[in-house]
Amino acid sequence: MGAYAELFDLDLVAVEVDAGASAKSLARPALDRALGMLRSGAADALLVVKLDRLTRSVRDLCDLVDDYFRDGKHALLSVGEQVDTRSAAGRMVLNMLTVIGQWEREAIGERTSAAMQHKVSQGEYIGGKAPYGYALADDGVALVPAAAEQAVIAEARSLRAAGMSLRKVADTLDAGGRRARNGRAFAPVQIARMLAA
Repeated sequence: MGAYAELFDLDLVAVEVDAGASAKSLARPALDRALGMLRSGAADALLVVKLDRLTRSVRDLCDLVDDYFRDGKHALLSVGEQVDTRSAAGRMVLNMLTVIGQWEREAIGERTSAAMQHKVSQGEYIGGKAPYGYALADDGVALVPAAAEQAVIAEARSLRAAGMSLRKVADTLDAGGRRARNGRAFAPVQIARMLAA
């Protein structure tokens, strides 16, 4: 930062660091102090190492630009992306980088969601509690049938095939002493989930 400031003849009035704080939120003490210096006139620009250390949200970046940097009174400079909002070209590059960053995050989210849905459709375990009727294998990856719970599922299927409502199936299982993992009677919604698996 110091070398960048010296190269571009900038005077550093303060160095603020939000160590360990996520750039997902603008509510960070060091950022608040830096923005306070802009508001009070103690500083003319905000110099950051990289834009993603300032914020990871396009909306938050747009709000910062609108609130502090759009009128040209203050400047936003980024060392990593070589952005300098003191010029129209710098403001254009900043806008393009934020849109591309937002697209990248959304694309990663879509790919992750699609991969998880594919795993589920293939019957793969993706974490969380094992569904009723199964237990986690010793390898911690695969699901294996739990014999006692599979017997309850088979009985519930049989009762449902005989025309019983979900409520009646739950009541019949309860009357026979069959309970959910938490020791309580099955609810109709649990029966529906169990039969859909």
